[in-house]
Amino acid sequence: MGMSGCNLQGSLNDSKFSEPLPWIGIYVAAASLACLIGMAADALCVLRCRQFWFPCRYFSLNATSLALIAIAMKLPVDLNTSMPRRQDQLSKLSSTVLVCTIMGNFMPSLGTMENIEIWMNMLALGILIFTIIVNVCIQMGTGVIYIFQLEHAVIMFFMLVQLVILAFSALTVPTTRQYLQKKYRYKHQLAMKESPDMAGSFEVKKMKEDLKKYWTMAYTCSPQYVMARSVTCTASGVLCLLCALILTETMLRSYMMAGSLRFCNGKSDYKWSTTLILIIQSIAVGVGTIAPACRWFNAIILGHTARANRSYKMEFKVENFWVQRMVQWKECPTALFICGRQFRKFFHDTKNLCLDFCIGTQTVIVLVSKSVQLTSILFVSLVSMFLSCCCCCCCKGLSEKIQCNISASKNESELDSQPSKKLNMSRFVLHLEGEEKLVELIMNSCDATYHWIRRGNKKQPHYLIKLLEKSTASQGFKGVGEFDNDQVPSLHSEEPPNCWALPVVTLTSIILALPNMDHDVINGFVRGVSEGLRYVRLIEDNLDANGGCINIRKAADIVWLRIDLYNQWQDEKLHKMALEGQSPKEIIERLADAGKNRVMEFKNSSRYVCVKENPLEWPIKVIAANSMYRLSQAILQDYDRCGYQMVERLFERLSVMTSDILGACLTNLPRVISMKCYSPAIEEGERNIREATCLLGETEEILKTLEQQGLSGMDPDQIASIDNWHFFNKKKNPSSIPSSLSNNELYLSIE
Repeated sequence: MGMSGCNLQGSLNDSKFSEPLPWIGIYVAAASLACLIGMAADALCVLRCRQFWFPCRYFSLNATSLALIAIAMKLPVDLNTSMPRRQDQLSKLSSTVLVCTIMGNFMPSLGTMENIEIWMNMLALGILIFTIIVNVCIQMGTGVIYIFQLEHAVIMFFMLVQLVILAFSALTVPTTRQYLQKKYRYKHQLAMKESPDMAGSFEVKKMKEDLKKYWTMAYTCSPQYVMARSVTCTASGVLCLLCALILTETMLRSYMMAGSLRFCNGKSDYKWSTTLILIIQSIAVGVGTIAPACRWFNAIILGHTARANRSYKMEFKVENFWVQRMVQWKECPTALFICGRQFRKFFHDTKNLCLDFCIGTQTVIVLVSKSVQLTSILFVSLVSMFLSCCCCCCCKGLSEKIQCNISASKNESELDSQPSKKLNMSRFVLHLEGEEKLVELIMNSCDATYHWIRRGNKKQPHYLIKLLEKSTASQGFKGVGEFDNDQVPSLHSEEPPNCWALPVVTLTSIILALPNMDHDVINGFVRGVSEGLRYVRLIEDNLDANGGCINIRKAADIVWLRIDLYNQWQDEKLHKMALEGQSPKEIIERLADAGKNRVMEFKNSSRYVCVKENPLEWPIKVIAANSMYRLSQAILQDYDRCGYQMVERLFERLSVMTSDILGACLTNLPRVISMKCYSPAIEEGERNIREATCLLGETEEILKTLEQQGLSGMDPDQIASIDNWHFFNKKKNPSSIPSSLSNNELYLSIE
């Protein structure tokens, strides 16, 4: 028989049952640390995104966070493990305070959820909260929690209030989202009418003005921002702040006034792990309180400024959207089939009675939340008046200096956005009923386009800009019509279409194989191509949304991956080829043969029969090989005529051609920026506009160059495809294809 289990007398040996508890304590501490990291990540994200209402990006109400909370709450739900020491009792309290803090952080994330998701998450959270409350009450009754009982009672009350606020705030989400979605579409149509040519214009100043409109709309109707500026979120922030103060006061009293408190002797089965849990959870409470407290403070600032000339009667008005959904439920007929008129009447009356109770509860919650907000505003107003009187004289000089700095910063910002002074941006602020007084304040606080453009300016692609200086933009990017040659015999009756990236990476492969090239020149060229491909992928992702050329784009990505990491085109080592002493012509012929051989091997395989009618379904490596064959052959046909025997002359020609393709592709940037300005779902609008604004900042110099070249009048649909560019450029400069040899005959000659 082992050391545990029943002995011969039938007694149970439980001496080892509690040995794993310290390791379980580490598990609890790890879950608490995960919650801490999530809340800290959201707080740090504010500094980067300048969203001082603290959206939930990394830590929101979902299955993962609920699982972490359930693990972190092991101590409050442990009914029978002895917890005699100071840190044992404090760790029980810190766990319950942590739940309240996390619930306060969750509030804005309700705005991003769908209806079913909201109710499933709220139901799971409600079960967890009621389990914690019941277990803590049992422990207070049995004596497991023998001290700080008043604090536990207050925290449990706050926890229950937080749950009710969350649940009833969730009821407003579908109503507000539907209202804001309609308003967003209407305002977007208005903005499009005012700027109909945004997709085809390279005028940077005008694009900045337009982006400011779209940013204002997307920012102010962001579901998380709408929830974060609500009065219930303000009340939730106050509760989180009070819970953190209670925990702080309890910890200070337990350590500084230990004589007035009587703790029991002995050790917990959790041993040293309770100290670790207490430390991590206390830090988590401190970090987690930042977001709810800042939302509360922001609401005070907005409310304090908006209160001018507003009566108290208006302050305590309950807007329709708070109860609109429940009123609609009352008016809806009963969906369940119930036999008998009396039973149907009883069910209908019971349903209406429950909904009346919920409407009343919601009304009370809103009124109490408004009272909390108004009290906070009045309190802060009195404190600020007192401090201003005390510090008026001694801080006058400092105040003037700060005001000068603010004015200088404001003037700097206004220099960049001078044309936007004439815009009435308040028209594009989306707000709910009761927020009319906040429109100007929200408008002034939400304009971050200058910030994001400036951040984009710091990430300008300098190597790409230098590479684009070689392009023939003033001549319509002639290289786009010259990278391929119609006189090159086809390996297939129908050629696969081109994407923007594939010719670029193929030409780069050829350039890297050229001998006797300066290492710094090649490195600068490759870095310029690398920066350009990032924008090419972005353009193709938006303009080829249906994925018609997905295989062509994958081929370009895979070719570039091997070039970037291994300096190889498929199995050909480009750097080694450049050192083998071959002439440039021999190297290009070798690459052309390698591409042709791979295509012909595929054509002779059994797979070719299935996809021969549609080149888009070819294997990715075969598509890349076909591109290498055609581009290499096009270069070879002009090799002697253009004097490519000198490697420097050949490099210059190929780099200009690559620059032309990248430059022509980048003429689609205004269209991509315009496309990102509209998102059917308001949840994605803010992120897309932020990306568009950063993109404008990064490519501002490129767009100004394109504007100076007089390309702003081009048709956006015509410049979206490289094949269209190639066709029009060839039309301007037609090649002399022998009349005696048709395209079909060229294909047959290869066969």
